[in-house]
Amino acid sequence: MKSPQKILIIGFGDVAERLVRMLDHRYRVYALIRNPERVAVARALKVVPICGDLAQRASQARLSSIADTVFHLAPPPNHGQRDRHTRNLIAALSGNANSRGVAMLPQRLIYISTTGVYGDCGGQQIDETRPIHPQTARAVRRVDAENELRAWGKRSGVAVSILRAPGIYAANRLPIERLRKGTPALIAADDVFTNHIHADDLARAAWVAAYRALPNRVYNVVDNSDMRMGDYFELVADRFSLPHPQRVSRAEANQKIGAAMLSFMSESRRIGNARLRDELAFRLRYPSVKVFLDELKPV
Repeated sequence: MKSPQKILIIGFGDVAERLVRMLDHRYRVYALIRNPERVAVARALKVVPICGDLAQRASQARLSSIADTVFHLAPPPNHGQRDRHTRNLIAALSGNANSRGVAMLPQRLIYISTTGVYGDCGGQQIDETRPIHPQTARAVRRVDAENELRAWGKRSGVAVSILRAPGIYAANRLPIERLRKGTPALIAADDVFTNHIHADDLARAAWVAAYRALPNRVYNVVDNSDMRMGDYFELVADRFSLPHPQRVSRAEANQKIGAAMLSFMSESRRIGNARLRDELAFRLRYPSVKVFLDELKPV
């Protein structure tokens, strides 16, 4: 398969920006942008903005036949069991044909999904062979997106690869406000194992996958951290000289913590990254959250 030349990014957020900043000017990069305020950011990075919305198929007409490699970083809708956004994207990418009636499809598509599709694993160590068991509506929608993309890849010959990412962190994506607000964490007996990846490493992994990932293959993009959620909060608190969160039982948490955060505190898994390391020959810039925090400049 040829190296990427023309790139289309779907979901031009923080990770997409980091991906673009890694590239040199050999590549022609396009990005579907829903928020008009992001257009100037894209242009400053030499990215060609395409104003459109995955929820509106008519606005995606320009996506077909413009790129050989697609990075799909956009989240699903906020409701329902299907990812209509991904279904609309597939239709848009399949839209045009050449003079012989053959669809001019991208060579490959990299989709960033979530490790939430595994559901609660009771703190067990797992890898990509673990059967998925989504337990939240957002994870169900991610599974729908994965299934639709992989089926499309098989039908069309597009090399679709799935990257499942856990909690993404960076200097601008740490739970500082949560700690300042004094939101409680679970006591050790009730706490869950959590998984992490730095935003830069996720962007780098997406780029490496464009060259090395196998078609219809899933890769867990996680670092080597092996910690419980409360320990993660305390590690960040220590680095920024903030008080440790109060530890409460799960019963107390049901009264003191919002439903969205509680859903994350109800799933425990320890995810291995051997496939990322061995098949993609990927080396983490930040092997753990602690390595990143230790390298941060003094605050």
